[in-house]
Amino acid sequence: MQVVLALLMGIVAGLRAMTAPAVASWAGYVGRLSLASTPLAFMGSWWVPWLFTALALAELVTDQLPSTPSRKVPMQLGARVATGALAGATIAATGAGLAAGAAAGAVGAFISTFGGAAFRARLAAFFGEDRPAAFIEDAIAIIGALLIVSLA
Repeated sequence: MQVVLALLMGIVAGLRAMTAPAVASWAGYVGRLSLASTPLAFMGSWWVPWLFTALALAELVTDQLPSTPSRKVPMQLGARVATGALAGATIAATGAGLAAGAAAGAVGAFISTFGGAAFRARLAAFFGEDRPAAFIEDAIAIIGALLIVSLA
């Protein structure tokens, strides 16, 4: 089950790179995920959720800017895969294991980077502009991440 949740958290990272580790770190901080005896214990420390939350909020803003590069360019794709791996490993740290969680999170992020871009493009075409599509994608990522940690 945890590997599936790690894959799903990776999918969130493919949509919004910083939302997945932000929500995973909050889950560790509030005790929803027991990370104390794992190498990812730092994800549950007091400052990490705040850092990732600030980065996630900045990402929500910069995503709206026309100068923001495509999520499919190597730098953006790499960041999404890395944060997907981190969030996936955090979800699976106490059960399936770090490696399985990281691999599932990375795969989910890779798939969702391209699938999310196609989904957003279709939504933008439907609405005739990108902004409503971006807001819908934001909501899917945030609500999805919260649902995932509630099941972890």
